[in-house]
Amino acid sequence: MPFVITSACIDVKDGGCLSGGCPADCIYTGGRKMYINPDECTECGACAVACPVGAAMLDEMVPAAEKEFIKNEELFFTEVLPGRDEPLGEEPGGAAKTGKINADTEFIANFKK
Repeated sequence: MPFVITSACIDVKDGGCLSGGCPADCIYTGGRKMYINPDECTECGACAVACPVGAAMLDEMVPAAEKEFIKNEELFFTEVLPGRDEPLGEEPGGAAKTGKINADTEFIANFKK
């Protein structure tokens, strides 16, 4: 998996990663945080540069205490999220086309900062 969005984004969702010019359109808006689709990410790093809270980072750079976010990023696309009938899928076709999801994985929905 390439880039991951960690806990610093929860309940912040600044959107700098989106306006920072993600060329792959692979950053999706959940209810409490943004999510990077690991199958669509090109590993350009634009999200990490643009994120004002330091939440977006290469999976290899995720601190030990935040490692669960790596798997969680994938689950956002492969699990059925609350209020949905099916998973988004590994390649849903870009965040702009999909629009705001306004749902989260169970891990993020229950995450306490």
